[in-house]
Amino acid sequence: MSPQLPLSLTKHVALVVETSNAYARGLLVGVRKYLATRPAWSIYIGEHSRQDTDLSWLEGWHGDGVIARIENEQTALQVRKLGVPVVDLSSARLALEFPCVETDDEMMARWAVRHFAERGIDNFAYCGDSRFGWSINRQEHFSHQVRAHGQGRLAHLFELSDSGTAADSRRALVDWLHSLPKPVGIWACYDIAGQELLEACKVANLAVPYSVAVLGVDNDELICNLTSPPMSSIQPDATSTGYLAAQLLDSMMVGAVVDPELYPIPPLRIEPRLSSDVLSVDDPLVVKALRWIREHADESIRVDDVTRQVNLSRRSLDYRFVGALGRTVHDEITRVRMSRVAELLLHTDWPLTRIAERLGFRQSEYMGVAFRRHVGRSPGEFRQLNGGTRSL
Repeated sequence: MSPQLPLSLTKHVALVVETSNAYARGLLVGVRKYLATRPAWSIYIGEHSRQDTDLSWLEGWHGDGVIARIENEQTALQVRKLGVPVVDLSSARLALEFPCVETDDEMMARWAVRHFAERGIDNFAYCGDSRFGWSINRQEHFSHQVRAHGQGRLAHLFELSDSGTAADSRRALVDWLHSLPKPVGIWACYDIAGQELLEACKVANLAVPYSVAVLGVDNDELICNLTSPPMSSIQPDATSTGYLAAQLLDSMMVGAVVDPELYPIPPLRIEPRLSSDVLSVDDPLVVKALRWIREHADESIRVDDVTRQVNLSRRSLDYRFVGALGRTVHDEITRVRMSRVAELLLHTDWPLTRIAERLGFRQSEYMGVAFRRHVGRSPGEFRQLNGGTRSL
């Protein structure tokens, strides 16, 4: 057991950071990572939400420093009253006297525009939440990037609202979606907004990703993989953000001067999923066929099944597919079904026989041969190389 530090050397730190979402929990992981090899801190944390203004749990607390996501004026006021060093974790910048560590919103906006543009989409939209300063910042950066990309092109904007009922908000979102030029790429300010977008697309009967492609922020694995279709998302480096915030606060608590500026942390990557897995398609019959293939990818579907849905001959539909996508209907069925095989290999511990049965393959051996031909590796090799849950 390591010796306990004298109380006079222990730093008492309050964490005003919610634990209700993946990004905030990542921040806390970063703080904990910093503390693993540094002098002891005594942590004080209370459960609250993003917009919670009740910080009465801090009454009577006498500490040495605070790390806070200052998302509203009331939180800024209460944190100021503590009279201790503070590091902010919100780009809302409601307390400019404190240093702020936050994800680089400008870089994320640039990535979002490029993500859609690479898929042939030249209509851009942003779904924001004006309650949060970082959402407003992302909207401004996104609008600028869209203008730069399209020589003055404008981004279509929508603000989620917590006024009225959830049904009212859904109807407003559906109306906005109908008004947009198609196909359109929509950047959601965070994954919850992206989830609402995808649900509204179902109500509006808009094909995702062919008419509407959606990209979120935070890469919350649970939310992104529960949406239908699974949602693409930008992965911020929350751990590094929390780590740097703890590092700066540690310096401030021993008397170092830290400039009260924004310290931006670059995002890690875009995690592509089906919600934006598309090349821009203008042909409505191709869009209809693609949507049907996606919806029935877990079945043993054939080209003739698809042609019946759009009332075209195989030759005519192949001609349209090659013109729009550069591949035939059969190629697209194979691509989508092999993607489903890969998904089950990575996210389950199912043996090949169970995966084949789930996806309607007559034999697991046939599925394995088709997968190797498409991917270049056997299912077992693919699972091992990509960190799957077990080898076959």
